[in-house]
Amino acid sequence: MSDTSAVLFDMDGVLVNSEDYWVEFEREDLFPDAVPDEDVDLAETSGMNFREIYDYLEAEYETAVSREEFIDRFTAAAEEIYTERVELLDGLHGLLEELDDEDVPTAVVSSSPHDWIGMVTDRFDLEDGFDHVISADDIDAASKPEPDVFEHAADEVGVPAEECVVVEDSENGIEAAARAETTVVAYRIDAHGDIDRSPADEVVDSAEGVREAVLELAV
Repeated sequence: MSDTSAVLFDMDGVLVNSEDYWVEFEREDLFPDAVPDEDVDLAETSGMNFREIYDYLEAEYETAVSREEFIDRFTAAAEEIYTERVELLDGLHGLLEELDDEDVPTAVVSSSPHDWIGMVTDRFDLEDGFDHVISADDIDAASKPEPDVFEHAADEVGVPAEECVVVEDSENGIEAAARAETTVVAYRIDAHGDIDRSPADEVVDSAEGVREAVLELAV
C-alpha cells in the first residue's frame, strides 16, 4: 500500500453480526416460502441487495411469493434484526479512532439500503465514526460479486481502488472486492460456513484479527 489508503467496511457480518440472523431468517422462514421446491444455497445470494435476491430467485428458480411480499418481509425482519438483535464488532470504535488518528479515511460499503445502515449507526453511536456511508442503492449497477459498488466507493472516498483495504465476510463480497483490485481482508464467520475465501489477501477469524490486519495493511 502507498501512503494514501482507505478502509471500506462491509456492514452485514462485519460491523454487526447480522448474518447470523439473516441466514436463519432466509433458511428457516423466507426461502422455503419463496422457492418451496428448491434447496437454494444461501451463498448464492449472500452479499446481494435484498431486491436483487428476489430477482435472482425469480430468474433462477421461479418464486411462489410476490416481489412486494418478499420485500415487505425482508423490511420487517431488518427492523427487528438491526434495532433489537445484532451486536457490534468488538473494538470497532477504537479501531475507527486509530484510523482517524492516522488520517486514513473510512467508509461503510453495504448492499443494504441507507435506512437499514442508519438503524445500525444510530443504535451504536457511529454517526460520526465513518467518513462515508455508501449503499449499493446509490448506484444503478450490478450487485456483488460484480465490483461496481467498491469501484464507486473508491471514487467517493477519493482513493484509487488498488489502495483501498476492504473487510468482507461473504463469498460474493470477497469476490467483488477482489475484482475491484482492492486489498481484501476476509472475516471468517460461522454463518457462512465453508465458502471460497481464496480471492482474499488475508483471512481472519476474530475482531482482533480484523483490527490487526486493517492496521497492518492501511497504516
